[in-house]
Amino acid sequence: MLLIDLHHAHAALQDNGVATLTIRHAGSLNILSSPVLEALAQAFDTLAQDSRIRVLVLRGTGDKAFVAGADIKEMRALTPDNAAAFITRLRRVCEAARQFPTPVIARLPGWTLGGGLELACACDIRIASNRVQCGMPEVQVGIPSVIHAAMLPRLIGAARTQWLLLTGDNIDAAQALQWGLLDQVVPPQRLDGEVEHMANQLAGYGPQALRQQKRMLRAWEKQSLDQAIEDSVQEFANAFKTGEPQAYMARFGEHGSTRQAPTP
Repeated sequence: MLLIDLHHAHAALQDNGVATLTIRHAGSLNILSSPVLEALAQAFDTLAQDSRIRVLVLRGTGDKAFVAGADIKEMRALTPDNAAAFITRLRRVCEAARQFPTPVIARLPGWTLGGGLELACACDIRIASNRVQCGMPEVQVGIPSVIHAAMLPRLIGAARTQWLLLTGDNIDAAQALQWGLLDQVVPPQRLDGEVEHMANQLAGYGPQALRQQKRMLRAWEKQSLDQAIEDSVQEFANAFKTGEPQAYMARFGEHGSTRQAPTP
């Protein structure tokens, strides 16, 4: 089912609640120019309101890159007066992925650089081809890595973040997986199958439980440990208002698995 049909963004929904948002008409490397960012922001805003979506897959067009960064040609013409507006567009898109109400899976077939790596880090799960190259090359073109690069210390630690941001060098799939920057790495011919498998697995779980868990994960980033534990007691109780625990636990008792349980 078609959900979004913009020049730079296309989204479709499968019957099981898996939606795919595709960056398109952004060159072979899916470069993030202002028009692309504006289309993606609009798409995320629309999709976030659709209660039918259980999982969102974010991908570029083709297999050369997920996103090879922001548009250097556009950035070359920036001034101090309009630079903040440009980076705010990228911030809005990354934050839309991070705050999306359901899990977001990033499909990473190749180059994932700069703003593209920040966008991937804003997603919940990153599945990559073993041909992927990840990097933050901003210092090489005279700018610092900003906005969602701030997530990197939490993901890979301070020392590795310093190396990545200060050298501007790329790391390959094996190193990115070892560092915890990627969640899964497979050969290129298996990438779509693994993304589909993960998306279908998550879509088989209770949609309200997934939304609740995603919301709690974001809240925990800001809360103290004591407060997060305290708030989770009520979150647990709230889950039983949806009917999902009753339905999925019954399914688990019958088959020993919660997957593919019917939604109440």
